[in-house]
Amino acid sequence: MNFKSREVAVRPAQPTDREGVRRVVAAAFGSEEGPRIVELVGALDASGRTELSLVAEVGGAVAGHVQLSRCWLDTRRALVDVLVLSPLSVQPEHQGIGIGGLLVAAAIEAARESGSPALFLEGGPDYYGRRGFEPATPRGFVRPSPRIPEPAFQVALLDTFEEWMTGPLVYCDPFWALDCVGLRDPLLAELEARFSGEELGGEDPPAVG
Repeated sequence: MNFKSREVAVRPAQPTDREGVRRVVAAAFGSEEGPRIVELVGALDASGRTELSLVAEVGGAVAGHVQLSRCWLDTRRALVDVLVLSPLSVQPEHQGIGIGGLLVAAAIEAARESGSPALFLEGGPDYYGRRGFEPATPRGFVRPSPRIPEPAFQVALLDTFEEWMTGPLVYCDPFWALDCVGLRDPLLAELEARFSGEELGGEDPPAVG
């Protein structure tokens, strides 16, 4: 699977990309959040819950990264395997040229090819709504935590989805162990106070945790 746009190429990550991925994630999330999100990437890999990791290259160097992890829907009929898109990172100096959009498109295609019925994320509804996602709550899904602002709880329904597949989304353990589910105060309170349906993030969000 390869996507190309100008000088940007999106491909599956290789072991040799590990340091480049760490660098991009750390830069995208900044000095406060970066170390924890870098740790999350490694913990998801170590736990065996990573379905796929994709990188975007610019000039032969890693400039963006997205990770898909195996989580669950706790439906009335059965526990259903689904995927979560997190984190999404773009190197700050390469933001604004569509790398985030290319990574999201590649992630949706990869999730579809995996046979997953749905792909979830926490992110801006305006940005992701233009890229194949929709609000998850009206579809009958339940947020893993009330600390996820409801409009930010997003889903892309895929080919194998069936109408009975609704219920709470359950994140795999590394998200909880590293406190990477939703937001906490004061950021949560600030976001709730100003959230009125506008996009969370710009045209090419630097990072989604």
